[in-house]
Amino acid sequence: MEFDDVILGRRSIRGYKPDPVPRELIEEILALAIRAPSSMNTQPWNFTVLTGEPLDRIRAGNTERNLAGIPHSREFRIGQAFAGPHRDRQVGVAKQLFAAMGIARDDVAMRQDWVLRGFRQFDAPVCIIITYDRAVDGSDDTPFDCGAVATALVNAAWSRGLGTVINSQGIMQSPVVREHAGIPDDQVIMKSIALGWPEESFPANAVVSMRKSVEEATRFVGFD
Repeated sequence: MEFDDVILGRRSIRGYKPDPVPRELIEEILALAIRAPSSMNTQPWNFTVLTGEPLDRIRAGNTERNLAGIPHSREFRIGQAFAGPHRDRQVGVAKQLFAAMGIARDDVAMRQDWVLRGFRQFDAPVCIIITYDRAVDGSDDTPFDCGAVATALVNAAWSRGLGTVINSQGIMQSPVVREHAGIPDDQVIMKSIALGWPEESFPANAVVSMRKSVEEATRFVGFD
């Protein structure tokens, strides 16, 4: 694909075909992703790529703990609840997704099922866990770099016909992820990325989130 086609065409994929993704293709995507910019070339990121039984165990553990009411234990801080325009954008995309899926506002069961899909990494055949080196925990450059590599990864995957969604629910129960993915103690779990072949008939996959315009987001200083 042309660069513009990747950037403008990519969307978050929440419904996947069960078909496996070849390891060689994932390695090719990761080789592109790690060319992302890195603050002072620190490259704090690492990847754990899961499929099959280990991923199924994480899905089951996440779901069981969530249904049991066990508090979330995400390792990378969440921060304050969104408010103002940030909350409006969060609610806006949720409304788009619920409308696409036919989930009514008062349909508690369907809403819970949608949440649990996130804890199951949207049933994608592959999940990539992004961790960073604990030695650089606390530096704002570290999550900046991990965000850059995640962006490069999802774009590289799209250029190869694969869909992704960057997913926080998949790592909310970090003890489950750490156990079944074998995450070493010197790593902090930051994000999970669901990856696989998009199921084009899945309604939510057609949703394209609204974005701020260049005019809204940008100030030009010193230009005529």
